[in-house]
Amino acid sequence: MNSSILPHSRAFGRVLATVSVGFVVTQLDVTIVNIALPKIGADLHANVAGLQWVVDAYTLAFAVLMLSAGALGDRFGARRMYAAGIVLFALASLACGLALDAPMLVAARALQGIGAAAMLPNSLALLNQSYGHDPKLRARAVGLWTAAGAISIAAGPVVGGLLIAAFGWRSIFLVILPICVAGLLATLRWVPRPAAELHHSRQSVAAGATNASPRGIDLSGQCLAIVALTAFVAAVIEWRPLGPGHPLVAGGFALALVAASAFVAVESRSTAPMLPLSLFRKRTFSAAVLFGICVNLTYYGMVFVLSLYLQRARGYTPLQAGLAFLPLTGGFLLSNVASGWVVGRFGVRAPMTAGALTAGLGYGLLHFVDANTPIAGLLLPFLLIPSGMGLAVPAMTTAVLASAEAQRAGTASAVLNTARQAGGAVGVAAFGALACGAAATQIVAGMQVATAVSVGLLMLGGALSRFVHPQPRSSHSSRHQAGRERASDSP
Repeated sequence: MNSSILPHSRAFGRVLATVSVGFVVTQLDVTIVNIALPKIGADLHANVAGLQWVVDAYTLAFAVLMLSAGALGDRFGARRMYAAGIVLFALASLACGLALDAPMLVAARALQGIGAAAMLPNSLALLNQSYGHDPKLRARAVGLWTAAGAISIAAGPVVGGLLIAAFGWRSIFLVILPICVAGLLATLRWVPRPAAELHHSRQSVAAGATNASPRGIDLSGQCLAIVALTAFVAAVIEWRPLGPGHPLVAGGFALALVAASAFVAVESRSTAPMLPLSLFRKRTFSAAVLFGICVNLTYYGMVFVLSLYLQRARGYTPLQAGLAFLPLTGGFLLSNVASGWVVGRFGVRAPMTAGALTAGLGYGLLHFVDANTPIAGLLLPFLLIPSGMGLAVPAMTTAVLASAEAQRAGTASAVLNTARQAGGAVGVAAFGALACGAAATQIVAGMQVATAVSVGLLMLGGALSRFVHPQPRSSHSSRHQAGRERASDSP
């Protein structure tokens, strides 16, 4: 990659726009699907647990495969994996649009998650390869990258409501196809192949691709991660309808515990683990990843509950619900853009702390909302939540990228996003279980419990930010400063 890319150059804009496509389609898909859930449930005869699986099939596949996708990006090239992810995501979106029943839709959503897993960590790796030589430039690029995702989040509910009203819920998946085509063409034309990828290609031709890279797919670790996370989320989803004493629920939790313990044991002994446990020895990395779990668990879970609240408790149409969501999602725009400037000026710790406290205040205000609350009463919490998260998330991402060596950027970003997506899956399962009743009072009661939990998790996130090193570093210099970082990360 060209290390002299300027923030106002044409190359800067082209590369940034291209790698942002992956983030855009993964985020657009989340918000559009949440708006469509009641219509999907009515058309495919799916209950709340079934709708949770429509969301979590995507999120689980996304979460458990990102680590392997990041490792494959490190080995075979982030550009290749990113392009492959776009293609798979497009094909899976087509399958979603053609699904005839709920199981088919859930399976297609899982395929979407696989494509998303290939795109997101390698999108960040390409970003780091392009701008990692300059911490301030990287912070700005990350802020603009997250702003692109925020635009899709903001547009998703309104666009989804319009599409559902005009063409039905299937159209929300088909609209993804032209975006993916444009992203693939831009990747092939505008994203240059990094020197490491070119070297690997020549090495593969000369040596038959044997031992070209020390990292690949850790099959035992991958399988254990899938079993642990899927069993845990399934047990949480079925807790409410089946009861905590049901063999499937108790067995799911037990299986998750055993698989998680085995996963840690396998990864600690593996010479090429999918989850390098050594990364967690850095306080900045560990704290930022835990921060990300808190943020995603609360937000994904609350968006699911709010979709039920707006359409079932308040009786809104999908379009009305989409318009009501607009302040919640639109608030990300300015805060994401501002975060790059704040990180460049004040470092990553301050925006993470301030963002967590601001979003926590928003959830606290939402706790007092019921089915009769005027829609204007939702405005302030719907602005505070995204404003805080939009300030904190780019700072958190920058902290993770700066804490890892350049050659492990794909793996580091995959660990972060795996943890965040896993948190999101648990949030949908747990908060959805709280609000699984058909009556408006049950949905409101579940939402109030969920908001109280969200406040507690965001306060924990604010405390975790204290362990993050305040100033991001150049990825090129982080390799030489790794030993000093462990000492300087101490609060």
